[in-house]
Amino acid sequence: MADRPVSVVSDSLQAAVHTPLPSGGSDLLDPPRVSYIESDSSTPRDSVFAPLSVSNSGPLLPEATKAEGKDEYQEEVSRPPPRKRRLWLLLAAGLVILAVIVLAVILPVYFAIIKPNQRTVQGIKTPSTTSPAGSGTTGGDGNGAASQIATTGGDGSIVTKEDGSTFTYTNKFGGYWVSDPNDPFNNNARPNSWTPPLNQSWTWGKDRIFGVNLGGLFVLEPFISPALYQKYPGAVDEWTLSTLMRADTANGGINQLEEHYNTFITEEDIAEIAGAGLNWVRLPIPYWAIETWPGEPFLAQTSWKYILRLLGWCRKYGIRVKLDLHTIPGSQNGYNHSGKLGIVNFLNGVMGIANAQRALEYIRVITEFISQPQYKDVVPLFGIMNEALLSTIGRAPLTSFYLQAHNMIRGITGFGEGNGPYIAIHDGFAGLSSWSDFLPGSDRIALDTHPYFAFDGSPATDPIDTGTGANAGGVWPREVCNRWAAGINNSRSNFGVTVTGEFSNGFNDCGLFLKGVNGRSTTYGGNCADWEDSSKWTDGTKAGLLNFARASMDALGDWFFWTWKVGNSTAGIVESPLWSYQLGLRNGWMPTDPRTALGTCASLAVSGPVFDGNFQPWQTGGAGAGTIAASATSRFPWPPPTISNVDVAVSMLPTYAATGTVVALPPPTFTASPTKSVDVGKGWFNSQDTAGAPTPIAGCNYPDSWDAVDATVPPPCGTAAATR
Repeated sequence: MADRPVSVVSDSLQAAVHTPLPSGGSDLLDPPRVSYIESDSSTPRDSVFAPLSVSNSGPLLPEATKAEGKDEYQEEVSRPPPRKRRLWLLLAAGLVILAVIVLAVILPVYFAIIKPNQRTVQGIKTPSTTSPAGSGTTGGDGNGAASQIATTGGDGSIVTKEDGSTFTYTNKFGGYWVSDPNDPFNNNARPNSWTPPLNQSWTWGKDRIFGVNLGGLFVLEPFISPALYQKYPGAVDEWTLSTLMRADTANGGINQLEEHYNTFITEEDIAEIAGAGLNWVRLPIPYWAIETWPGEPFLAQTSWKYILRLLGWCRKYGIRVKLDLHTIPGSQNGYNHSGKLGIVNFLNGVMGIANAQRALEYIRVITEFISQPQYKDVVPLFGIMNEALLSTIGRAPLTSFYLQAHNMIRGITGFGEGNGPYIAIHDGFAGLSSWSDFLPGSDRIALDTHPYFAFDGSPATDPIDTGTGANAGGVWPREVCNRWAAGINNSRSNFGVTVTGEFSNGFNDCGLFLKGVNGRSTTYGGNCADWEDSSKWTDGTKAGLLNFARASMDALGDWFFWTWKVGNSTAGIVESPLWSYQLGLRNGWMPTDPRTALGTCASLAVSGPVFDGNFQPWQTGGAGAGTIAASATSRFPWPPPTISNVDVAVSMLPTYAATGTVVALPPPTFTASPTKSVDVGKGWFNSQDTAGAPTPIAGCNYPDSWDAVDATVPPPCGTAAATR
């Protein structure tokens, strides 16, 4: 992101939608890459990563049988007596008349009603329904109106949306959607033939994440939604944008943000993501989806119903979700996408511990929701804090927080595979290798890294337009492989599950508001105008970017591109086109099949360590998970004894009491009631988790939690004074 330092579907249907990868593709560079997969059962050759796990079971459809001649055989029987023969003739005539009547009734019904309402999914006909217009969900799961028969479809099927409008689903990779209003938490859908359906296990190290972020949807960033920021000069982050919107009541006030939630990403986007061969999305969400505290201008408790709708769409198309808490009270990094640009007040400064208490509460609330049976298969990975700035916070306090969060989450979910989501932490821009010995014996912690060329301060003047042949992209594809592949593979071997939560085609730092509304000047040595209007790009530029994207995907292993969609500026165009997967997909500089990226680094003669696809059992919830050694935990107590930028012990800093009312996330509600009983959950997985929420202590003084690094430490008071 910007401004950074550096079941209704049967088993036979599931098998039937398996589609082999085509033997060629229009987006392949010339000549085709040696890693290109000939069929789903083949292993990608010369990849620097473990083989992609794909289904090797072909379609289980009945094969067409050839017409075979048969020897006629006539059995000899004795002729019945005349009277019996007349009875047999009368009976036969009656049966003929009855058959004619039946056919006369059934055939018109079949051709007029039944046949037009059948859709074919990879050769299997399944009944479909049309949802009534205007029905759907309110703050719901996005599965449409109640109907008697489940809806499902593959490539070419017609999807009826909540409002009754329709679109045609395009998916050439064997994916199929499932939406049963009487079973709204059905997890049978599948995005493509090489990705397991949601109701089957994801195998880390074998299955591969081909993902994309939904940035700018619920956490607004200037370069992703530039027109909103251009409308309000002076807005530099969501704090100032919200403040200015609230003052503009004539134009809808703060509720303009709800219109953005409702329209920026649609169901067609999720369908298009599945049709592009992708299988995961990373979804940034703000803590104010749960609540805000006095003085915070954000739109509170409004985005949640749209988050639920988005999760419902992902379920419908078989897309897994990495839910990512992008904002933390006080800001964890001082970037514009943390809520407020400027100062880090999380584990830093006078309010650092108090803000961390709130952060743990919001992590707790989200964990309780997504660990419910209704959501655990859709959200198997939870990023508990985006890009905590390690250089400011310090490793020991941040590790103490991560250990506390790990213990709290596993106290809710239990230990071991299948019990709650994987916990993703960011590398803090400190490098992957610095985390290699992090809390061994922990239960399913994944490391998230965000490598970007755009923010490394280089002039980036080497040409990327070097023609459309095998050397498209010039030095850039090889540079990607050299810079990133070895580190990712070593981290998988040494740390465990490692994912690339963000990367982009931004080989330079050009783009409207990319570095913030009033951001630092660009370091690109050329003319940034060349990179802010993609309509002017040559075929060579597009081919170079395509090869750069493929090299990035191959080098990074399990990845999420940042981001799916960038909105138009007031100029009517996308002015940060290097960052939009959708725009590149539609215009030729993103692969139409992400599997074609496999083996790119090897084809560029880049070699290095290869991850064999096998993690240690404890890293994936097997034997030993949850057995962190006491020698490790004793080094990182919670709260930590000291934090940055205060000259007193943490015990002297302001804290909150755990006596507040917990604000749980509500489950979906359906405007059209299912005909069957549906358990929507209560929003709270573990009924034994009854602790109160953080709340200010009566009579205590608290500095501004968003601007307290240099504040005076208030005197201890209330219960806190006694404990200190």
